[in-house]
Formats: sequence, structure tokens, C-alpha cells
Amino acid sequence: MRNKFNAIYQDLADKINHHNYPVDSYLPSETQLSELYGTSRETIRKALSELLTNGFIQKIRGKGSIVLNLQRFNFPVSGITSFKELNNSLHMNSTTEVLCLEDQHVPLEKFDYQSSSPLLATYVERLRKTNNEPIVLDHDYILKSVVPEISHKVAADSLYDYFENQLGLTISYATKKITVESPTKEEAQLLELNEHQDVVIVRSQTYLEDTTLFQFTESVHRPDKFSFVDFARRQKIN
Repeated sequence: MRNKFNAIYQDLADKINHHNYPVDSYLPSETQLSELYGTSRETIRKALSELLTNGFIQKIRGKGSIVLNLQRFNFPVSGITSFKELNNSLHMNSTTEVLCLEDQHVPLEKFDYQSSSPLLATYVERLRKTNNEPIVLDHDYILKSVVPEISHKVAADSLYDYFENQLGLTISYATKKITVESPTKEEAQLLELNEHQDVVIVRSQTYLEDTTLFQFTESVHRPDKFSFVDFARRQKIN
């Protein structure tokens, strides 16, 4: 069932991305999609629910599922998702350029983090592009006490794939702080920002399963290319 609805979700997402279903048009009805894909309406509903969650469609009562404008990519706030995973799931056609790879001390003041001694890390600066347009500038500090070395090849591909599948680390949770700030001169140039255009900065600290802190990240996002999404459930406070 899961593989089936994932395949349907991916096919519909691809068709939306390639404008087979244009913005403001409606997808076929659940019954039509069920016949088209030769599956149950329950499976179709699961695929549509995934499209809804990822910002591809909006369901309108009595009308169906309308296709939304996908100029912005939805980035999950509460999850721990690598850029490569986001690229693969949203078919962003993205590339990564490694701008810097060297040993540095973590600028703890940026992360409001207190430490009795300096923290030595591998600093990785990467520029993310979609369709050759810069959208994110990532500053990663990987503590050398946990990961002694990182190659240029790994930095250009996926740090998390290397950490989890080659080093056997179990990444568990992260704390995140999101702010809107004026970019530095370098950030404005690299992201090709208009004059006086602010950026969205996500600063995070990521921990392993045993609560070991191993990564500080500062991601600088173009606000016209990303929206940040989360899931919240109401809880009454008595």
C-alpha cells in the first residue's frame, strides 16, 4: 500500500512540476484517479494527502484538489531533513557547490551557545542552486571530536548520508532558531539578492542518539524561494 501511494504521489508531483496540471487547475477526481491508476480510492486519498502536506495542492470542498503555485519549496521546520533528501523528494533539480572546507572554531556567539573551551570543527560552506539559480547558502560546523575528517567529495554530496551510512552515527534531534535578517555583503552576492532584500536564517544544533552534540548549522535562505512548514496539534491548557 505504502509503495503504491508513494508511486502515485510521485507521479502526480512530477506532472505538477512539469505543468501537466497547471497552477489553478484541478486534479481529476478521486474516482477518476482511482480508475487511472487502477487502485482504491483510499490509496488515492493517501497520495492526495501527501500532495497537500507538501504544498502541491489545496482541497476545496465540493470542487476538488486545486494545484498551487510552487515557486517556493516547502522546508519542514520540525524535521531533520538534509538538502539532498529535500531535493530528491521535491525534484528541485538542484546542485551543490562547495565554497570552503577547512578547520575552524565554531562561532559560538552566533548560536547562543556557552562552552568553557573553543570547539574545533570542520567548516563546510556550500551554495545550493536550483536550475542554476542560488537559493540557499549553508554554513556547517561538524565537531572534529565526533567526525575527525570530511572529504570534498562527501561535502559535495550528502553529509548525512556519510554520517549515517558510512560512519554508522544515529542522528536523533535538533534545536532550531529561525530569524529574518539583513544579509552580509558576501551572502547578498552569492544569493544574487536584490538591494534591501532580507534573508531567512535557520540556525540549528544537531545531536546524536546518545545526546552528543556534533553539528552547528547556519542556513541562509532566499525568502522568495522557500516557505517553512510545520505541523501543530492543538493542546488545551487547563
